[in-house]
Amino acid sequence: MSSDFFRVVSVDAFLELIKGFSRPGVRCSKELAEIHEDVLADNITATQDLPPFSRSSMDGYALRASDVFGASEFNPAYLDIVDRIAIGVFPEISLQSGQCAEIVTGGVLPSGADAVVMLEHTQPFAEHEVEIRRTVAPGENIMSKGEDCVAGEQVLAPGSRVRPQEIGLLAALGRDRVSVFQKPRVGIISSGDELVPQDREPAIGQIRDVNSHTLRCLVTDSGADPVMYGIVPDKLFEIKESLETALQECDLVLISGGSSVGTRDLTLAAMEEIENCLILAHGVSISPGKPTILADIGGKPVIGLPGQVTSVQVVFLVLVAPLIASLSGENPDESGRLQAYITACLGRNLSSKQGREDYVRVRLEYSGEGLPTAVPLIGKSGLLKTMLQADGLIRIPAGQEGLSKKSEVKVFVFG
Repeated sequence: MSSDFFRVVSVDAFLELIKGFSRPGVRCSKELAEIHEDVLADNITATQDLPPFSRSSMDGYALRASDVFGASEFNPAYLDIVDRIAIGVFPEISLQSGQCAEIVTGGVLPSGADAVVMLEHTQPFAEHEVEIRRTVAPGENIMSKGEDCVAGEQVLAPGSRVRPQEIGLLAALGRDRVSVFQKPRVGIISSGDELVPQDREPAIGQIRDVNSHTLRCLVTDSGADPVMYGIVPDKLFEIKESLETALQECDLVLISGGSSVGTRDLTLAAMEEIENCLILAHGVSISPGKPTILADIGGKPVIGLPGQVTSVQVVFLVLVAPLIASLSGENPDESGRLQAYITACLGRNLSSKQGREDYVRVRLEYSGEGLPTAVPLIGKSGLLKTMLQADGLIRIPAGQEGLSKKSEVKVFVFG
């Protein structure tokens, strides 16, 4: 085992190190119903205009906007109704000045029309005449041909994560199969003599394994396939054997517990027992989660995570999720850090140790006025309740000694 107490790196340095891992992009063709949260492997080009024709987005009357300029309840405009356009009917008329056509939502806009006035702003006046009580602008309440995309336009790039929005666009374009990257397989190991499965009653000094289950969910949410290897006792040979098995079957291996410095902390020793192992980091200047290991074993990343349940989740969100995104073929974010955030007002002063990047759990409180308040939830990293009560994390950069009450902060929201 290495004699170094810690080879501590900064969060930025860790994120740079994980960029060194590449995974051959294994492509596969999947049906549209199977690709949610997959990553696209090819460009997607529109094969047609969307919408394929100009259509109404409201029930009402298609007309020329210039014919109702200045119309109001007290000064209505009157137009002749020359057609009633139903769904699935292509109108043959061309509207002239002073004319309109009754139309339903989704109906094809007739030639000569450039707007639709909502039905609520009209009143029948005679059998073939309508009173218009509101001005509309050109383009109002219509979706123009090609407004979403035009034929030949690149609409999605390789490396794009397939969300419901992307699936909707693919469906609109008639794509029933697309090329995506295979999801990376992530091995999950929990180590420690004190751990027992969740279905077993712990004896004195034992606790149920939590990390396997939270990591499985986090891996799935990150767009990868978790592979569970169960609990491994604090025995060098067994930890090494479990790591070797996982490395043969997975693209990334996560092992929680046994990553700090202590007589029973054998993760580092087990890694170094495996051929072609290079320890890139043993410790990260982050709180919670300092005792995190990053190793390159035969070109595959192995991350030794802390055993504390809160530390594991924070380290995963900050450091592991960007690596999974990269292994998935996803376009890397510029910084690799958590990105989905809302702005809030800090509820109390927070101190921090310089040189260490702190991630503090916070609960969001809404008063109905101004920004929400981010209330820090201070607690030990071995407790679950602060993560249960939290809505997200705030980051205190390594160069700061803390944050002041009422300062604006970014809250990186969970989920």
